[in-house]
Amino acid sequence: MKHTVFALLFATAFVAPAVAEDAVCYNCPPEWADWASMLKALDEKADVKMPHDNKNSGQTLSQLIAEKASPVADIAYYGVTTGIQAAGEGVVQSYKPKGFDEIPEGLKDPEGKWFAVHYGTLGLFVNVDALNGAPVPQCFADLTKPEYKGMVGYLDPASAFVGYAGAIAVNQAFGGNLTNFEPALKYFKELAANSPIVPKQTSYARVVSGEIPILFDYDFNAYRAKYKENGKFEFVMPCEGTIRVPYVMSLVAGAPHAETGKKALDFILSDDGQAIWANAYLKPARPVALPAEVAARFLPDTEYERAVPVDYAEMAKAQAAFGERYLAEVK
Repeated sequence: MKHTVFALLFATAFVAPAVAEDAVCYNCPPEWADWASMLKALDEKADVKMPHDNKNSGQTLSQLIAEKASPVADIAYYGVTTGIQAAGEGVVQSYKPKGFDEIPEGLKDPEGKWFAVHYGTLGLFVNVDALNGAPVPQCFADLTKPEYKGMVGYLDPASAFVGYAGAIAVNQAFGGNLTNFEPALKYFKELAANSPIVPKQTSYARVVSGEIPILFDYDFNAYRAKYKENGKFEFVMPCEGTIRVPYVMSLVAGAPHAETGKKALDFILSDDGQAIWANAYLKPARPVALPAEVAARFLPDTEYERAVPVDYAEMAKAQAAFGERYLAEVK
């Protein structure tokens, strides 16, 4: 009896602290969109631990399909077209986090198989100090000039979503549309003569280091460098115009830790989660006002008028065919 009472008292006095639950997110790279801060907040505020993952959107979808019979990931993050494709492949399941109803129509699957968490505007992320005296380019057309030889980078449009988004922006800038990619293919062939750098993974650090002086990328990465890194960095809204694109997330079908995955998605779409995106210079998916000091760091609204949305479902349908043509005709 004494031992029983002692055991009860011991158990009461020494309650084990709460342990954060583990979940796996595909394509949550710390250098991209300040996922580092989001992962830290998930750990500290939502008791969810998720390891860093440096896949790109295309690699994420391929992995989800390969693991369909025995899923490893719980949630996934990718460009909107990849999210639409993931739903079509049956590798994600319906889930509507708190705040789902506040996401504008067209930026979420009605059944909750994918939904926007933030937006980015495609443009030029420039390390001014690495230009070796060349002027900061203002247009997509500038990048084919001899003074930018070996200085321009873009992510592989046949694999990475941001690469495909850049191709769509270029295509529209030079008169193409989602059924006519001739302008983009012509442009990338011309750019190929200028020895571009074409990585498959997010390349923020390579721009900051000066290895890639000019990168087709989103405003949020350029602003992050401008205000957080040592050096001189700029975001350029191309003079020809560009596109705005949401990034989306999903709950993986058959997720091994589905409830923890849901918990993470709830936090990411919460006011606290959306504020983290805003502090990282992203436009939140829900109508959450940007902090004044953050809003002041963006280019003027008049510049953003050149950035337009597109039909993301049609963009998704065209992605594979464009990737094939890019690989056959440019790479």
